[in-house]
Amino acid sequence: MSWPPPAGVRLSGRIVDLAPLLPERDADALFGALDQDSVWQHIASRPRDAVAYALMLRQWIAKGALPWLVRLRTPHAGRPAWTVVGTSSYLDISVDDARLEIGATAYMPEVWATGVNPDTKLQLLGHAFETLGAGRVQLKTDVRNLRSQQAIARLGARYEGTLRRYQRRADGSVRDTVLFSVLAEEWPGVRDRLTRRVDAVLDGR
Repeated sequence: MSWPPPAGVRLSGRIVDLAPLLPERDADALFGALDQDSVWQHIASRPRDAVAYALMLRQWIAKGALPWLVRLRTPHAGRPAWTVVGTSSYLDISVDDARLEIGATAYMPEVWATGVNPDTKLQLLGHAFETLGAGRVQLKTDVRNLRSQQAIARLGARYEGTLRRYQRRADGSVRDTVLFSVLAEEWPGVRDRLTRRVDAVLDGR
């Protein structure tokens, strides 16, 4: 697997546009999009403002993650084109093992259950398997986050199990984490499934 992606890479779907996130450029708009308690319910810590969020993002990048800024390419879900709607990241990258994780995904609630997540994951999974040469992409979520588990399963990812006492939540409670994955051999089927979902959204079905 090759890593990192080339400088200036951009992933363009039919609903979303993704570019590597730059905290100093993007934190204000992204914090504004995500500044609702429902967004942070299952995320480890909620920044108090855009400055704190920029610091969090810089720390995230310093640990090896690659966060992406998600914007709309076309008007969608009542929002105009080029609206910042969220973020998702590559993380836990292991080049020798040809694997990575897609996580730290957060969107403004207005685009939940729309075409944004399927198209975002179509672009991120496609880049991971077809350009970077990943053999495995995993996705994890809080055992209490049933909406996220359902969204991941609908992508076509396979449930692998629950990691018990995996990490601490912001409130100090201990979180069990649900693990899913997609393998390179499964990607063509997952790609077709996601493509059909995006088609259905755009066709108004």
